[in-house]
Amino acid sequence: MLFSASVVASIPSPSISSFSVGPLTIHFYALCILAGIIAAAFLTNRRLTARGAEPWVVIDICLIAVPLAIIGARLFHVVTHWSYYFDQGREWWNPFVKDAIWNVWDGGIAIFGALIAGAVGAWLGCKWTGVRFWTFADALAPGLLLAQAMGRFGNWFNQELYGLPTDLPWGLQISYPNPAWPAGLPEGTLFHPTFLYEVIWNTLGVLFLLWVGKRFTLQWGRLFALYLVWYSAGRIVWESIRIDPSDVFFGLRTNVWAAIAGVVVGLAIFVVQKRRHPGLEPSPYRPGRERAVGGAVQSQNTDDFVDVSAPPASEFVADAATSTVASK
Repeated sequence: MLFSASVVASIPSPSISSFSVGPLTIHFYALCILAGIIAAAFLTNRRLTARGAEPWVVIDICLIAVPLAIIGARLFHVVTHWSYYFDQGREWWNPFVKDAIWNVWDGGIAIFGALIAGAVGAWLGCKWTGVRFWTFADALAPGLLLAQAMGRFGNWFNQELYGLPTDLPWGLQISYPNPAWPAGLPEGTLFHPTFLYEVIWNTLGVLFLLWVGKRFTLQWGRLFALYLVWYSAGRIVWESIRIDPSDVFFGLRTNVWAAIAGVVVGLAIFVVQKRRHPGLEPSPYRPGRERAVGGAVQSQNTDDFVDVSAPPASEFVADAATSTVASK
């Protein structure tokens, strides 16, 4: 027998998902995502500077990576829910389709799309700043999981992406009636709080990545590879019990396939990078883009980098002294 929503041992959903400040409507969904991005930036900055990178070079990279990640996340969601947006012969100019695609605050962004587009943006940002791409990826990995954990609370405020009905004491209450309420289920039905499962899993993942990265000095993208495996493995489970609409291929939801691909790609990166780079990274910067010690200018200013192809200043001093003595 399913617990009713009046049972004390359950998780209530927030009664509001937004509030107004003058003419602006602030959505908690967006605030959760923004808070996650900020937290990830702080953690990544700390980890990058510990490796010897310029303080806050992460901001330069994020200026490119974050917008692309958001665009990619939305596009991936639309593509993997194609039948929802374009069923019944709808075309892209249909008012419903246009509103549904652009109203990101109503939910519907996919982390796997964010990873793909964000990786392109991060690569461009690293090329701009001179930071090694894999150094940045490893520094980002724990912060990325932290951002995902914080962002999942947005689904709680939106009352979306919950799982199958359950009689467990931590079942999630959903407002009734609700546009996403499964047909045929009575009022008072409780659901698996898949957002909470993912929050817990991702938080444990942050601790694991911080520990394993320090314990085994994982570099050259191997820590990021473990991030892909950890997150994707959990996502396979949570995605399998969700009941929100999704396209299905060969019996599995599209995001389950994406998560399986994430595990495979993560394992491949780990193995390949371990074989290609058995040693440690010599610097967080690419050759020729090393940061001068004590440099205080912006990372994109090439005057702040040491030209490693030139001999050190001490050699010029020694040559000058030798020439002076010889001339006497």
